[in-house]
Amino acid sequence: MDFIDWRKPPEKVKIQETQVSTNKYHGRRYRDYVEEQIREAEARGAFAQLPGFGKPLHLEENVYAGERAMSYNLLKSNGFAPPEVELVKEIRHERTRIEEKLAQLVRRGRILRSRRIPPFSSTKRAFNYAVEQAASEYEAILRELNRKILTLNLTAPLAMHQPMLDVESLLQHFRATCPLL
Repeated sequence: MDFIDWRKPPEKVKIQETQVSTNKYHGRRYRDYVEEQIREAEARGAFAQLPGFGKPLHLEENVYAGERAMSYNLLKSNGFAPPEVELVKEIRHERTRIEEKLAQLVRRGRILRSRRIPPFSSTKRAFNYAVEQAASEYEAILRELNRKILTLNLTAPLAMHQPMLDVESLLQHFRATCPLL
């Protein structure tokens, strides 16, 4: 390579054209390179004669199930899932059920507070009793859910673990959102 003095004005500098690498993928992401190769192969028709082209994929086989594959297939065909998945569904269902019940009680309290005429004392007593009953039921269900979550965390793979519920803070939040009349 020849020495070029860049301090001279451009018209006096004579730069020899060096060969630039003809790598058309230089400086591109690997993903772009792969996608371009796939497009070129599709244009050539390389994928047109593959076996099973245009037919649906059969994803029934679980290669990760190992020796439990037959039992998982039997459970799936009868509408069941592995015990860990069933426990997760049960926890989720129970939590949403109790949250909906508490939301109805909170709405009822807001309606009673927003009325022009204050509620009767019997209505207040009935609402307060319902709040206390709901709070005790909520605490019992949260403790039962924590027991189920602990069982799940001990039996299920790490990816399925769930955090334990903070019963005291959830109860305080419920009491704050639904105060007594």
